[in-house]
Amino acid sequence: MTLPMGRIAFGGDYNPEQWPREVWTEDMRLMRGASVSMVSVGIFSWAQVEPRDGEHTFDWFDEVMDNLSANGIAASLATMTASPPPWLARKHQEILPVLADGSRMWPGGRQAYCPSSPVYREYATRLVRVIARRYADHPALALWHIGNEYGCDTPVCYCDVSAEAFRTWLRARYGSVAELNEAWSTTFWSQRYDDFAEVLPPRQVPAFNNPTQQLDFARFSSDELLGCLLAEKAVIRELTPDVPVTTNFAGYSHALDLRRWAEELDVVSFDSYPEPFDSRAHVEAGLTYDIYRGARGGQPWLLMEQAPSAVNWRERNAAKEPGQMRLWSWQAVAQGADAIMYFQWRQSRGGAEKFHSAMVPHAGPGSQLHRDVAALGAELASLPEIVGTRPRNDVALVLDWASWRALELDARPSSDVKQIDALLAHHAPLFDANVGCDVVSPADDLGAYRLVVVPNLYLVSEADAARLTEYVRTGGHLLVSFFSGIVDESDRVHLGGYPAPFRELLGLRVEEFLPLDTGSALQVELLGQTGGAMLWSERIVTEGAEVLGRFDDGTPTLTRAKFGQGVAWYLGTRPDPGLMRALSDHVVAEAGVEPVLAGLPSGVQAARRGEFLFLLNHNPHGSTVDVDRPMTDLLSPGKGAAKRVELPARGVAVLR
Repeated sequence: MTLPMGRIAFGGDYNPEQWPREVWTEDMRLMRGASVSMVSVGIFSWAQVEPRDGEHTFDWFDEVMDNLSANGIAASLATMTASPPPWLARKHQEILPVLADGSRMWPGGRQAYCPSSPVYREYATRLVRVIARRYADHPALALWHIGNEYGCDTPVCYCDVSAEAFRTWLRARYGSVAELNEAWSTTFWSQRYDDFAEVLPPRQVPAFNNPTQQLDFARFSSDELLGCLLAEKAVIRELTPDVPVTTNFAGYSHALDLRRWAEELDVVSFDSYPEPFDSRAHVEAGLTYDIYRGARGGQPWLLMEQAPSAVNWRERNAAKEPGQMRLWSWQAVAQGADAIMYFQWRQSRGGAEKFHSAMVPHAGPGSQLHRDVAALGAELASLPEIVGTRPRNDVALVLDWASWRALELDARPSSDVKQIDALLAHHAPLFDANVGCDVVSPADDLGAYRLVVVPNLYLVSEADAARLTEYVRTGGHLLVSFFSGIVDESDRVHLGGYPAPFRELLGLRVEEFLPLDTGSALQVELLGQTGGAMLWSERIVTEGAEVLGRFDDGTPTLTRAKFGQGVAWYLGTRPDPGLMRALSDHVVAEAGVEPVLAGLPSGVQAARRGEFLFLLNHNPHGSTVDVDRPMTDLLSPGKGAAKRVELPARGVAVLR
């Protein structure tokens, strides 16, 4: 299924229920003027369309949908189930989520529901059925928006209903209590279970929770939230089988197994909120875009939410600099987005997000912010041929959700080791070198990549370890960073010495982990260059690998091993950014990987989608880029073709 717009979708969350009807007429006029082509509607409308149990008031929403279709604007129609109305919690208090310490969360915010609650699911699917029947044939309907930011506020629940659902999930996973005991290592601390009825969620306990219990509860919780989505999707598929479905994911979180969820969606959507105070925010955003594009094998994705300027939920909420909103929007397009959307269309007068910027800000449509939004809408509308194109990259970063969850549990060698930090440490030098990158699962087919980077794969199955080994055996180049290959799917240590599944491949063993204290650093030498290293060190003993870097005590920290027809590198520390860039450049070159465009000024990003070359100047000053043949900037066609592209501060060029 594909979106029917035929252009890069542009718009945002539209919440007309916050405003009197006379404002709606102005909304339509302003949307046309801003080239808005799609809006998300109804996300938090449950209490408005069902003010009392079973009583529906859709007349006002009919008018909203009719206004959209009359003005040529598509609806990403929400199922309205993201935030149950207060009357439901009053009638069925058992739907409210419970924390690990047994305290209950209450209505007054959003997402006040237990994902396992059959009562919540019953009322939610009942509402979805009413909505789907009513709008199945409405001309505005283009996309179903199921829920909203699942797991953002209520990723888990520890109530008795969840406990029983967890037991059911465990029975399906393990079949018997004996198998569960084996997987959970319950001989430790006298935790042996005799019956599934004895098993609880990992509630607050006097000491550390069982780590495999925590890991399985995270898996279960993702599956339970997915069950909510699937229940609503089943109704939608029954009544509108040809309308695509999505849900919008929020930020960095291992709460939801993105790869598993993406299988159930027609298109992946993501809400992106880089920090304007951070001069490197675009680098981190680049990683997230690669992650979400990779969720469905490189398929274009939808930027479902971003802020036109400031958000409201950080301790200090910076406004975007002039040109930054346009630049970051085009960056998302360059890295695979087929929609540029915002939260929200009109800035709220009241409520928790009234200071979150919007396409129509408190300053009104005469403001510079709204003019910038409208100008971007016109630009995006002018290049419909970008839609559906894809990058083609030779480098992959490996990310596994179960490993991420297990890595960040308690009782590890260092609580400073974080999955996203590891990904950024390896992704950033590739990004800065304009080397395109995909983020993949260890279960994916890796054969098309010249270089595969494993920033951290603490938990790895024997099958995935064998797949990575075979990748190198048949000619691939692999770079593995520390604390990888340590445990199996049940968080039990792979026996045979660290990292047992990769010892033969890497030609080494790790005898002991030596994490560093907060603020500490070591001097290291890598490939003839010296610099600092932080976070981690370890005692490495080579078993055939070549030593190409050492800690200051002379012990190995960087190795290279020939294996079959390929090469496997191992890095036993976190070098400073300069050293990491030198290492990354060396490994990339050895693997035969070329940048999208070489010789660019620092801070200028080059990205390719199909036949389109995007140049994005993330600097607060102008930059000059030379290309190999005369090319026309499609955003400035009047300038004609040239081999030199002048980018102003935060400027963008799209070349073909």
